[in-house]
Amino acid sequence: MSNIDLKKTYKSLYNPTAKAVVDVTVPPINYLMIDGQGDPNTSQQYMDSVAVLYALAYGVRAISKEQGIVYTVMPLEGLWWWDENQHRGFDLSAADKADFQWTLMIHQPDHITAQVVESAREIVRKKKKNPPFLDDVRMETYDEGQAAQIMYIGSYDDEGPTVKKIHDHIEASGYQLAKKHHEIYLSDPRKVDVKELKTVIRQPYSMK
Repeated sequence: MSNIDLKKTYKSLYNPTAKAVVDVTVPPINYLMIDGQGDPNTSQQYMDSVAVLYALAYGVRAISKEQGIVYTVMPLEGLWWWDENQHRGFDLSAADKADFQWTLMIHQPDHITAQVVESAREIVRKKKKNPPFLDDVRMETYDEGQAAQIMYIGSYDDEGPTVKKIHDHIEASGYQLAKKHHEIYLSDPRKVDVKELKTVIRQPYSMK
């Protein structure tokens, strides 16, 4: 039984160079998603949301495997913004992070249906004794479109100059920022030194 790895299928989206900002066209992608707010470093809601998102993602994979299709669970992704939709600069304070609005996501293969997700949800509910925020997870198609991205290596707290580099690239190309700041967390911070963390940083853009 072969194993599907969507990071290889969508190599340009999940393994960009770290040397320069590149432009990509992101197709519509199905995700498990959950919304929340607060500092990811201190928010219990954030930690619970990550846990329940992965629990459901692995539950979905188990059902898919039983049906004869095996795939690798994709890495955690996040969309980040503030309610007032204002750019606050590239050095974020604790207050800035506390005001974060976010959507956490895990990419799902095209063969996964809403019915499979609901079946997995009920299995997780029984197995994990109804974990927090389980019913807040949804499956949704996100159509990101044109974007600029780069591989960032290092601490999440030091992303500012790299984010600015992406924004400068977009503006120099004659476009404007659109939609939400997007990050893809390729490394497990529990297992990888903070200086070696790999994160795809992506910013959609549109015509002015």
